[in-house]
Amino acid sequence: MAKFVVEFEYNVDRAGRQGLHPAHAENLYRLADKGVLLLGGPLVGENSGLLVYEVETRDELQRILDDEPYVKGGLVARTRIQEWAPGKGSWITALNNSGNSSQEVPAVEGAH
Repeated sequence: MAKFVVEFEYNVDRAGRQGLHPAHAENLYRLADKGVLLLGGPLVGENSGLLVYEVETRDELQRILDDEPYVKGGLVARTRIQEWAPGKGSWITALNNSGNSSQEVPAVEGAH
């Protein structure tokens, strides 16, 4: 599975996004429940948001982004996408050390 960091830069302010916000939030909750969206939220002091997805392919990610209500509604001025290989940090350590001794926990891909 590949991880991607996605930044949406909006062409309207927060108030301008309110009409589509319920659909946007529902979409993100659905993706999170499926394990596709790992993290997401606004960048403080910016008119943009940052999301981390885990999908099989870049094409799958593109289909997800094309279905995003803010994108469909024309509220995203720019999308920046980077494939990411996280390997260090307290979250990685916690994921690799979770579980109990009777059950093996697979290492997070890219962890060093």
